[in-house]
Amino acid sequence: MDLEFGRGMRSPQRDSWKTTLLLAYQSLGVVYGDLSISPLYVFKSTFAEDIQHSETNEEIFGVLSFVFWTLTLIPLIKYVSIVLRADDNGEGGTFALYSLICRHANVSLLPNRQIADEELSTYKLECLPERTDKSGNKVWLEKHKKLHTALLIMVLIGTCMVIGDGVLTPAISVFSAVSGLEFSLSKDHREYAVIPITCVILAFLFALQHYGTHRVGFLFAPIVLAWLICMSALGLYNIIHWNPHVYQALNPCYMFKFLKKTRKYGWMSLGGILLCMTGSEAMFADLGHFSYSAIQLAFTSLVYPALILAYMGQAAYLSKHHDFYSNSQVGFYIAVPDKVRWPVLVLAILASVVGSQAIISGTFSIINQSQSLSCFPRVKVVHTSDKIHGQIYIPEINWLLMILCIAVTVGFRDTKHMGNASGLAVITVMLVTTCLTSLVIMLCWHRPPVLALCFLLFFGSVEALYFSASLIKFLEGAWLPILLALFLMAVMLVWHYTTIKKYEFDLHNKVTLEWLLALGDKLGMVRVPGIGLVYTDLTSGIPANFSRFVTNLPAFHRVLVFVCVKSVPVPYVFPAERYLVGRVGPPGHRSYRCIVRYGYRDVHQDVDSFETELVESLATFIKLDASYRCSETSGDQQQQQLMPEEERGRLAVIGSSHANYDFQDSVQHSSASVEMTRRRSCGGIAADDDSPGAGAGGGSGVKQVRFFIDSHVASPEAADSKQVAEELEALAASRDAGTAFILGHSHVQCKPGSSLLKRLAVDVGYNFLRRNCRGPDVALRVPPASLLEVGMVYVL
Repeated sequence: MDLEFGRGMRSPQRDSWKTTLLLAYQSLGVVYGDLSISPLYVFKSTFAEDIQHSETNEEIFGVLSFVFWTLTLIPLIKYVSIVLRADDNGEGGTFALYSLICRHANVSLLPNRQIADEELSTYKLECLPERTDKSGNKVWLEKHKKLHTALLIMVLIGTCMVIGDGVLTPAISVFSAVSGLEFSLSKDHREYAVIPITCVILAFLFALQHYGTHRVGFLFAPIVLAWLICMSALGLYNIIHWNPHVYQALNPCYMFKFLKKTRKYGWMSLGGILLCMTGSEAMFADLGHFSYSAIQLAFTSLVYPALILAYMGQAAYLSKHHDFYSNSQVGFYIAVPDKVRWPVLVLAILASVVGSQAIISGTFSIINQSQSLSCFPRVKVVHTSDKIHGQIYIPEINWLLMILCIAVTVGFRDTKHMGNASGLAVITVMLVTTCLTSLVIMLCWHRPPVLALCFLLFFGSVEALYFSASLIKFLEGAWLPILLALFLMAVMLVWHYTTIKKYEFDLHNKVTLEWLLALGDKLGMVRVPGIGLVYTDLTSGIPANFSRFVTNLPAFHRVLVFVCVKSVPVPYVFPAERYLVGRVGPPGHRSYRCIVRYGYRDVHQDVDSFETELVESLATFIKLDASYRCSETSGDQQQQQLMPEEERGRLAVIGSSHANYDFQDSVQHSSASVEMTRRRSCGGIAADDDSPGAGAGGGSGVKQVRFFIDSHVASPEAADSKQVAEELEALAASRDAGTAFILGHSHVQCKPGSSLLKRLAVDVGYNFLRRNCRGPDVALRVPPASLLEVGMVYVL
């Protein structure tokens, strides 16, 4: 359940208290579904170990003390008080932290970065670049290229564990909720009822994903709210009725008594206790849909007290019912009175479905973000709502998750193994967040490194303790997330490595416009009606696949546009800043370059709207470019027209006329921003290059000129000029003639003499993924009738 697109890019003005209350209420169904259902399985997973219970209740009080202080330290202090402040333009999650770090230090491995990207409204830094450049830690981090790779691997590990959690959380949540039927069925019928019902609910849940959640999303918050109230009431009842002195367990001394008495088994039981903070990461990951104050208010005023009461109520009941330990029935439903067990069972199943839905949607989102980093094979992303931004559905991933969830349920058949697997995935993601947040504290917030180290050591040591307890259960279920992570890591690294090598191959083999013009005179190049959109990853030069095309077939369209669809390290790119348009050659050649920029949370446009906006952007650019040329001296004008694009370095940011959102003051609705970026070198003027080194901290020696031209007050000379009119008429006629999308159909192979590992990764791994995943035409939403593919062999 995502909210309006504009809410993710909310203005810096503070929300009113009514808006905050509404957002806090809505966050219950989106953010806290997973966290609120953890009492269903925490105690059962914890006491699955061989822990002997005594009459002094030190074991149950020790577990309750661990649960209380874990919920206090990690979700309340770490996330609510610190991590939520490390937002990226209001967005949270692993990629938000990585994006912040990449903007403040040149550590990104993304190709085709440009200095012009730093002018985006969402590309804001915490302080002036002059101050950040003096940081010795930043210089050290930028100097060692292996640290860049290590940082990306850390992010990918967190991503893989989030995907693994998307497999495990629905299984353990629904299974734990349905296991309440055990108290109403005989022992012989339990196995034949709980597992099949769980599988049916999971299959039904995944089958409904392609409809989106916007139709039933309004029910999520009431369900979770009712569940939290139900848990609180049951907790208060059990505390008052069974053991009012259970509050004594909040004393941290009981934790040390528990570990001292239970020793090895007590340490191993920490793998079950950590499940009490399952879903805490969602508070940060879903930050963009709400606000910091709304998530903070919902957790501190409702979710946190309800969870504490629920766990205290279970502990109070167990402290007076020792016989359940011998029967291995230490679960949530034993503390539920018989008269309300069925209503609680139904409500628990509904809450588990809501919590599972949240993690499934999060899995779709993080895979979509992985594609923006070129770290995941192309998959089809479907936008399930026209009104609500960010609601996406990925068919291939959905059915794979369903198969794996059902396989986990049927294979493990108990909460113990599912809890061990889920716990390792959860704590690994939290460790990654802790490490990345410590870098944000140092590089982005510019706090002393000692403060970042204290944050890392304090919270990292707590999470490392839980991580060790989970890892020791490798043979009892913890092997599953490790296996999934290794497989996903192999896929991501192979895809990312080969994609970067393909980009370097294109960069090395690109040709100049002069070569194309000279070739046209020799071959008798023919211009056919229509618009040709040549897709490439390059931001300058002519791609090798197009040069191969015109060499074998000397004809191309009258209007030629080299389109580069690229990702930038920001969550969103405003529609008014999405298109970066420039010329390729003189105006008479009718060739242009259009760089389309997306953030890691943006959803790509449909081809119809993209084609319309692209033509409108070209028309606007033609007028603005003519106005700019008229403002120059005649000598400079002649020199500029003779210069190729690579030397002129002129690109214009063209605003979309379809934008209807609230922007910051620097982005005007009625103006188009034209940005001239020139890099002076010994030989003259050069444009932004494609090299991976361009980016944060690389703006030395740059002269930038930005001005605004109102669309209604354009120069009369430019508007009435014959050249502009002819160019606009040619563009309109070409649009009426039709548009062709020219894409490269690549085959990749290793050079002779390459290592065995490289041949396995490229020749076997990448080519297998390329053949069995979606092609670039599907990812770019190109209509098959207008597609023209050019074969290209990459020898890496």
